[in-house]
Amino acid sequence: MLVRNKKTFSMGGVLAITFVGVLLIIFSPVFAGKSGLQYAADSFNKLAKGSSYFIPKVTESAGKMNGKTFEVKVKVDDKEQVENTAKLFATAGAKASVDGSNVSVSGDLGGILASVIADSDAMYHNDGAKVSGRYGYDEKQAMKNWWGALAFIEKDMKKQKLLVEAKAVGEVNKKAVEPGYNFYKIEIHKVSENVGKLSGLLVFYVLYTMWWGYAIFFLFDGIGLSMKKSKVKKEA
Repeated sequence: MLVRNKKTFSMGGVLAITFVGVLLIIFSPVFAGKSGLQYAADSFNKLAKGSSYFIPKVTESAGKMNGKTFEVKVKVDDKEQVENTAKLFATAGAKASVDGSNVSVSGDLGGILASVIADSDAMYHNDGAKVSGRYGYDEKQAMKNWWGALAFIEKDMKKQKLLVEAKAVGEVNKKAVEPGYNFYKIEIHKVSENVGKLSGLLVFYVLYTMWWGYAIFFLFDGIGLSMKKSKVKKEA
């Protein structure tokens, strides 16, 4: 390989070698026993959880459903969870009966949503024992069952043109059940209290990406390869 510009080629080589060196460190468990990727992912998850607490808001909107009765036959895809799904509604004060892979439910929508929100709030605060104690089985499975049942109910209500009710159900699913399940057992870190860490991670990500880009640029320049914008001549 012919090196035409030793200076830029050397600069590119140094950047490439140091980039790989830092990459090896990132993949090593030197960040409190975690790799750099695991540490960054864990940090962002904690910060994301701190910004995903919507319980007060959904509690207010779900409260508007108090006194609104409904009746639906929920289809449960996992046949092993039919009885467990019925337990959720029965514990929430609704009437629930099992018919094959379906759970016939009737009751007060506001009361059911309040029960879902209470479970979601407990999960968000990593108190899964409170949820498993209510239903007698695994807390994460209980939340999965709630999510599947509410998704079905929301879809059924839309078919019945009960759009206000469907919106309330969907909001509880997205802003209460999903954060409670997805962030379960993750610590809560507020962005306002971790501005330095967040800024540092983002700045490092940008600089590290540019680091590799400049390494390639200087190496190619060193061997005489470059990119130029060519002008296309128009034929007369």
